[in-house]
Amino acid sequence: MFRTVSTATLEIGYEVNGPDDGPPVVLLHGWPSDPHDWDGVVPELVAEGCRVLAPWLRGYGPTRFLQRGTPRSGQQAALGADLRDFLDALAIEDAFLAGYDWGGRAACVAAAMWPERVRGLVSIGGYNIQNISASGYSAAAAQEHRLWYVWYFQTERGRAGLEANRRDIARLLWRLWSPNWQFDDATFEVTAASFDNPDFVAVTIHSYRHRHRNAPGDPVLEPIEQRLAAQPAISVPTIVLHGAADGVSPVEQSAGHAAHFTGRYDRRVVPVAGHFLSRETPDAVVQALRDLIEGPR
Repeated sequence: MFRTVSTATLEIGYEVNGPDDGPPVVLLHGWPSDPHDWDGVVPELVAEGCRVLAPWLRGYGPTRFLQRGTPRSGQQAALGADLRDFLDALAIEDAFLAGYDWGGRAACVAAAMWPERVRGLVSIGGYNIQNISASGYSAAAAQEHRLWYVWYFQTERGRAGLEANRRDIARLLWRLWSPNWQFDDATFEVTAASFDNPDFVAVTIHSYRHRHRNAPGDPVLEPIEQRLAAQPAISVPTIVLHGAADGVSPVEQSAGHAAHFTGRYDRRVVPVAGHFLSRETPDAVVQALRDLIEGPR
């Protein structure tokens, strides 16, 4: 069921399914995608009695800024604050979170900053909080090659290219990042409609420039950003999933992330799956959430 809710900054569009009194589970999509990431996850969780919510992030689909003058920030503090505000607006005291990419970043930020709001975390890709102070260090050539779009978006040519070719860019990245996933045109087009949001380009460009210190942050969010700069630990129960064939974040990247998690922690490498793991192997996400909801055995 589609609904909207307003925070101080956004009108957030979201899908909600399942009983109102079920354990709340918030599913957070990545870039460039939308809540259809979770189509294979939602029915299974609803069948187990969960209340499942899947919002469109800022700059996607029906989610809109309330004020013209609000910075179209895509920084990590904005994503985390939006998630906190979403929970507040719906009077959800605490919830289980699952996300990857931008959504995984929002979930990790919320878990680190406001752990009392998070019952458990499924973080696809590992510790997703950016280490912006280290953004100037170069990576191996193969990884720099994978990040071509990041460097493209640092330029005005990249901004213009995203404005004109957002579908072409997204489709290419889907193929590169999940090389074993054979999605069809209909699957892509259903999600690509979310990229028509009037702020998609501005939020995207700001996100990739801010993380490389090429764009200022929203001053309102600076206190959160300063705390994130310390790479805070995540204390809530966490299961990390990582697709063995992830074409942008190689599986070995999350192998050393355990030190960032101080509570119950498990890391599971999912064979064959790529970056869009929740679409390719939804059962792995369902099982991880089930394990968190049921708690230690």
